[in-house]
Amino acid sequence: MAKLTKKNVFKACDAKPETKMDKTTRVVRKMVDEDAEERQAKITRLRNARLERDANTPPETKTTLARKTR
Repeated sequence: MAKLTKKNVFKACDAKPETKMDKTTRVVRKMVDEDAEERQAKITRLRNARLERDANTPPETKTTLARKTR
């Protein structure tokens, strides 16, 4: 029986070369993730600006017009 060593037991698996479809998928996912991050940053920025504007704007007072009676 052969003597067991780290080199015999734990063989390194050769990684498969990346196919064109895998490369395309990786690139597209990266692009989509970056777009999502930019979109989320924009939404947060706009939300904060709206909340700040609402906080600085005094509330509108509604004036009701007197109705004429017949």
